[in-house]
Amino acid sequence: QVQLVESGGGLVQAGGSLRLSCAASGRTFSSYAMGWFRQAPGKEREFVAAISWSGGSTYYADSVKGRFTISRDNAKNTVYLQMNSLKPEDTAVYYCAADVAGWGRRRTDEYDYWGQGTQVTVSS
Repeated sequence: QVQLVESGGGLVQAGGSLRLSCAASGRTFSSYAMGWFRQAPGKEREFVAAISWSGGSTYYADSVKGRFTISRDNAKNTVYLQMNSLKPEDTAVYYCAADVAGWGRRRTDEYDYWGQGTQVTVSS
């Protein structure tokens, strides 16, 4: 079992930055990959970024590439999403998720555990 708790969301102006955190507990954190997803009102949950168990490999959706950075600190059992140059279209609830069987996957049904989400709102 894995428990995930996101934090760091909030309201920011366009062009600003936020850093999301996701604290994990339960199963050994360094044994599984992690991902970030987001869901805007009326839309399906979509893939944002993923990171391998070691942190050595990362993968991004085209819409955030060059603006967002995923990282992890296995000593702190935490994964981060640094979001720069935010746009109004980045407004969504952001979720972290654990993938115990693979990494870099984009489908929600490929992830095994989910956090409760944190709201990010970007004003224009």
